[in-house]
Amino acid sequence: MKRILRPVAGRYRDWMHRWENELCFRATDRVSRPFEFGLEWSRDWPVTREFEPNGSGPISYLTELNRRAIERSPEFFDYDRPRDFRRNGEWVEFTSPVRTPHIENNTARAKWFPARAGRKAVVVLPHWNSKLPQHNALCEGLRRLGISALRLSLPYHDARTPEGLSRADFAVSSNICRTIDATRQAVIDTRCAVDWLVEQGFESVGLVGTSLGSCYAFLASAHDPRIRVNVFNHCSMYFADVVWEGLSTRHIRESLEGELDLPTLRRLWLCISPPSYWPLFASKRSKFIYTRYDTTFPVHLSEQVIAGARRHNWDHDVAVLPCGHYTMGEFPFKYITGYQICAFLKREL
Repeated sequence: MKRILRPVAGRYRDWMHRWENELCFRATDRVSRPFEFGLEWSRDWPVTREFEPNGSGPISYLTELNRRAIERSPEFFDYDRPRDFRRNGEWVEFTSPVRTPHIENNTARAKWFPARAGRKAVVVLPHWNSKLPQHNALCEGLRRLGISALRLSLPYHDARTPEGLSRADFAVSSNICRTIDATRQAVIDTRCAVDWLVEQGFESVGLVGTSLGSCYAFLASAHDPRIRVNVFNHCSMYFADVVWEGLSTRHIRESLEGELDLPTLRRLWLCISPPSYWPLFASKRSKFIYTRYDTTFPVHLSEQVIAGARRHNWDHDVAVLPCGHYTMGEFPFKYITGYQICAFLKREL
């Protein structure tokens, strides 16, 4: 019998996808939580103060709420600057301007990696469900290059995790408005971290966002002219599409299916989706990094981001790595990624 050999590229792709699945499903504590609109989470948003449902259903109400949030996004992502910045050893802490029912989550914390000299600094936004000391090595590398780094713990992560949770389930979930609220809080906390850096005398400030942190970084940068350089490590289009198609959010999709379809979900999460703010993203120097075998941020969504960057004539670089979402954190890809990030920031910041 004649043996048919598969192309090397196909075998490599299959091997990479198997590795991605193995790494993804090492976590056995994912929980499919009930679907909720969570309208109570929207009560304190600026765009709801003069807007009532008036008998409309939740989908119509939230569709209009998203339209208003995008139209008035500088107000939606506005905040009262914290008055209680404090250094606690190697940590910077402040009260988040966004108040939630979870007291642990209301104190923002960031680990500080000061360089010996210079006036360049970045805020590092980790990936979803990141845990300390993840991303500390990147911060240490930046520090050695003369770039101070502030690693911000995202809402519902690290010490901000509410009691009873083992994962950052409240940051991204099948609760529509709570997910929006967590994203809004992350964007505002990021801008507060920039406030602290500017207070310390830093003159050139950038962002490094990975995966979910990449989405947060884009929204923050689009609404803050002080942020001039960005690295988006993993990039994608609409928030809903990632949750719907991604490998690591299958348990969330299970809760959403039967309640919403993808076009509807896209409308309900439009105000936390980067394409909604592309017209605001100008005069920035950015690097987009994505992976050829990503099953969490599907590749076609990353390619759409790059097409949008070219269409809008953004000043940007692109790096495509021969790995996947989870495997980017493994040898040797984590070192390649670190080099891409550090070299870009050293040159551009």
